[in-house]
Amino acid sequence: MRRSLLAATAALLLAATGCTGPESATSPAAPTSPAAPPGAAGVPTASRQDAGQAERTLASLRKVDELPLYEMTYVGDYDPTLGTSATTGATPFGCSLFVAAGDRSRPLFARNFDWEAHPALVLRTDPPDGYASISLVDIAYLGVGVGADPAGDRRLLNAPLLPFDGMNERGLAVGLAADDTATARPVPGRPTVGSVRILRLVLDTAATVDEAIAVFERYNLDFGGDAPLHYLLADASGASAVVEFVDGTMRTAREGGPWRALTNVPVIGVPDRELRGDRRYGMIAAALDRSGGAVDAPAALRILDAVRQPHTRWSVTYGLRTGEVRLVTATGEGERRYQLPMS
Repeated sequence: MRRSLLAATAALLLAATGCTGPESATSPAAPTSPAAPPGAAGVPTASRQDAGQAERTLASLRKVDELPLYEMTYVGDYDPTLGTSATTGATPFGCSLFVAAGDRSRPLFARNFDWEAHPALVLRTDPPDGYASISLVDIAYLGVGVGADPAGDRRLLNAPLLPFDGMNERGLAVGLAADDTATARPVPGRPTVGSVRILRLVLDTAATVDEAIAVFERYNLDFGGDAPLHYLLADASGASAVVEFVDGTMRTAREGGPWRALTNVPVIGVPDRELRGDRRYGMIAAALDRSGGAVDAPAALRILDAVRQPHTRWSVTYGLRTGEVRLVTATGEGERRYQLPMS
């Protein structure tokens, strides 16, 4: 069902996090934990839930593999503009994303998330004034570290605010990767949101690539002291776009083609030959050229496996028309499948 857009009411900050450059690197520092959990005295939580909805949300949490990977269904509403105290302070690794739209009847969005050994969460949300979605969250940025038992942890009520990739019920998907050349200059009069938080606003309110770009255009992004980012968008029509920040200004690339890829090098205005000099980009491009940009989920996961790195945490595909999500993690425990009802 078509849903109304959420209104942004204030200029609020979330420190950025993302994925970046080198094929090998020393381990980044662990994320800074919040001084106190959301919901404690004086610490805001994004939840607009009543007590019963919060309890049902936390009761839905279950561990499904030893990454550790968890699943949770968020019951009720949340404020997608509320600030959190999550920060990174990390030197991130690399991510690989692509859209395969050679067959417009079954476009597909795929990504590797390459990062530190943190716990992850598959999150279902269905806000009353936004689109239902499935997204993946690195819950270390909520202060839930490796080895911690998150059962009953109210910090998870802020999980909707930190999607690192995801797809909504209209078939709009979005993911991020670091671009260390990006700079975002504030536009007067626009509210400010964090560079990860913008994914939540897109998933909740945008049905198409054009609408997603319009969401980006309504906000100033704050990259904070962390990795600056660029973004890959795609929708159920097979349309796709890259959003980058060049010399402080937002730019988009929406030119056609059967596929589009993104790693950790700028792509807008960069010749294809130069882009293919990036190892992961070049491997993805070659594979998608061979298939004419038409791949199913198993083939997409094979491409992701070919460019995985020692620090790849998860590989995921989103069927932009089918609503099917396929996920594998670094544990090698097998593929998990989810189904998002499409509207």
